[in-house]
Amino acid sequence: MLPQFIVSLCIVYVYIYLKSKKSFHMLQQNWYNDGNRYIKWIFSNKKKVFLQADIAFLIFIIGFWISTKIEMSIFIVLYMLIALFYLQNIKKEQVKKPLVFTSRVKRLCVTTLILYILPIVWIVFHFNELQIPWYYIMIGFMVYINYFIVWLANIINKPIEALIRLKFKRRAIHKLKSMTNMKVIGITGSYGKTSSKNILSDILNVKYNALPTPKNFNTPLGLIRTINNDLDKFNDLFIAEMGAFKKGEIQELCDLVHPTYGILTKIGTAHMDSFGSQENIQYGKFELIESLPQDGIGILNGDDELQVSYPLKNSVKIVWIGIENKEVDVRATDIELSHHGTKFNVIFKGDKKKYPFETKLLGQANVYNILAGIALGKELGITISQLQVGVKKVNAVEHRLELKKYGDIFIIDDAYNSNPVGSKMAVDVLGMMPGKKIIVTPGMIELGEQEYELNKTFGKHIASVCDEVILVGEVQTKPIYDGLVAKKFKKENIHVINDVKLAFPLMQQLKENDTYVLLENDLPDIFNEK
Repeated sequence: MLPQFIVSLCIVYVYIYLKSKKSFHMLQQNWYNDGNRYIKWIFSNKKKVFLQADIAFLIFIIGFWISTKIEMSIFIVLYMLIALFYLQNIKKEQVKKPLVFTSRVKRLCVTTLILYILPIVWIVFHFNELQIPWYYIMIGFMVYINYFIVWLANIINKPIEALIRLKFKRRAIHKLKSMTNMKVIGITGSYGKTSSKNILSDILNVKYNALPTPKNFNTPLGLIRTINNDLDKFNDLFIAEMGAFKKGEIQELCDLVHPTYGILTKIGTAHMDSFGSQENIQYGKFELIESLPQDGIGILNGDDELQVSYPLKNSVKIVWIGIENKEVDVRATDIELSHHGTKFNVIFKGDKKKYPFETKLLGQANVYNILAGIALGKELGITISQLQVGVKKVNAVEHRLELKKYGDIFIIDDAYNSNPVGSKMAVDVLGMMPGKKIIVTPGMIELGEQEYELNKTFGKHIASVCDEVILVGEVQTKPIYDGLVAKKFKKENIHVINDVKLAFPLMQQLKENDTYVLLENDLPDIFNEK
């Protein structure tokens, strides 16, 4: 082969490496195409995917009319410029959660590399200088469709990933079976799972050694990893957060860990696109409660109509919690919400006495989460005085109505919240704060056909509380903007940006002596509009 041709291939493979990292990142954030999320992302972002500078590979058709040396020089210069341009864009791009080079991603790298090397192997054995234009067109096309090459590599690797997952799953099942004295608590719902899990752990740990799944590890792989790496013989209780995108996924998690106790937070419209309907969401979440054994206990929310109306198919003991519903077993009354925290009384069914509780946590949503912990804790033999101590010690959950300082600005970090009910409550919490009130939000996603109206309603509610609004993503936040305008919110107080990093210097410009900023939802990088 010609030395200049070899140099041109080296340069294009540097660009392939850079572009593949981006594709791996999007694949990882789209759950490795579970539920075709990656493919849906590709066709929802046609401009990003198909209007790439490397579409210029089409010009190499001219290679049939110019000299080989000129064409190779053009190829080298073109892909050097494309690679440099791509590097500049990467430096400017906001990345909230970078690509994690897990073992799975490393295996994907190998498979993707093989797919890109195969045409070079063919060229080596069939090299013909007169065919260089065709070689460049073929290689250029494969570079251009990199997102699909990575998708194909993911498909090829599926059997390998299934075998690896089966190996770790068997180890986790064997470990759980050997821990005969340990009980499992499952927690699911459309929202509030992680907060409820962490709050429950803090409460139960006043008496027991309870291990919760870390962060938002709520998939089969997340549970398997926690069991194999973190669970030990000293744990009395394992608290498993359970997430799902469609019916049957909660059942799969229950079949893995076999919970004795279950908490259902609230049922809403999260992941409507993948579940398909509100009824599917309702039935999918109740898979946890219907998987419990006859000697188990389910904690349900009596203020949630979708839980109260559900025709439960097993006779497991149910403990109802609530605030509005006076017929529940564990009820919170006399709630005092402030920017310092929350105080409330708890009434247990059959006991007329009111028991005072207080927490540093903000918002009514956390009262429900605490009630679930109190209800299950009492069933597990924790005394009321111990429960009061446990609730007082509950730590703020990271990125969920977490109050912190950013210079001289108070930040209410609710970045992991993305549902209509929770977002409204977060704005209500902001409304309780003194001084100037600012919200930074990209809006809510995966709400199906209701997405526009729910975001518009959110915008109307924001208008009743906030002094300044910072919207992240012009297209994504259009419904919120429409809601603000419908409530005659001052347009000069609406600031639209396409990079969340710009929000922080903007806050400094907008602040006053006493300023509170609500960071409401933080969409993954797959939703970046920049």
